[in-house]
Amino acid sequence: MTSALDDSEIRRALVVMAHPDDVDFGSAGTVAQWTDRGVEVVYLMVTDGDAGGFDDGITRAEMAELRRDEQRAAAKCVGVEDVRFLGYPDGRVEATLGLRRDIARVIRQVRPDRVLTSSAERDYRRIHPSHPDHRAVGSATLDAVYPDARNPYAFPELLADEGLEAWTVREVWASGGPLSDHYVDVTGTFTHKIAALKAHASQTARMGEELETMVRGWLAANASAAGLPEGRLAEAFQVIDTA
Repeated sequence: MTSALDDSEIRRALVVMAHPDDVDFGSAGTVAQWTDRGVEVVYLMVTDGDAGGFDDGITRAEMAELRRDEQRAAAKCVGVEDVRFLGYPDGRVEATLGLRRDIARVIRQVRPDRVLTSSAERDYRRIHPSHPDHRAVGSATLDAVYPDARNPYAFPELLADEGLEAWTVREVWASGGPLSDHYVDVTGTFTHKIAALKAHASQTARMGEELETMVRGWLAANASAAGLPEGRLAEAFQVIDTA
């Protein structure tokens, strides 16, 4: 396993994901541990998830509002109060300069030591985490971390017009990619993760008890790959040194 900064060295973390519920499926158990240890965590959702759900009886604008509310409720399950949305169209995210600037802006506002995002790489063994929005957000976030947020001459308007000084993120954690080199034992925060996922009722309510069974199976497989004892549960990441 790769070496990550100890949580005691982390004051703030920023989570950048494409859709409401992405962080909860991939990383909510880990986030719950961070907040328990006093790390201030901020969520940034690039879209409002307006293309999700299964109810034809509500408009896409209503779905977006519902999913924003669900993400705020899910965040509270793991100790996160600050949830932000960029409002990009769900299903049409690209790693543009504009998106890089918007993410770099929030990095300079929050000034995190650690950023958690989705992997920019496609995993052919397990396709669902490799949604094109996920990969676009992962790519744009890495570019926003390096070089954009730390370079005072990148997007100079952020400094000139908004007074946002350059900021260097020390490490990035990527989830849902083909390479995992760091595992977090989340057995103790599994119930928080499930509570967060159930808060996304528009996406998960129809799964019933299958939701917990499915997620437990994923996390047990991660724990086995990490060499943890039988019965443990783990979330998997690739850690990138960006200091």
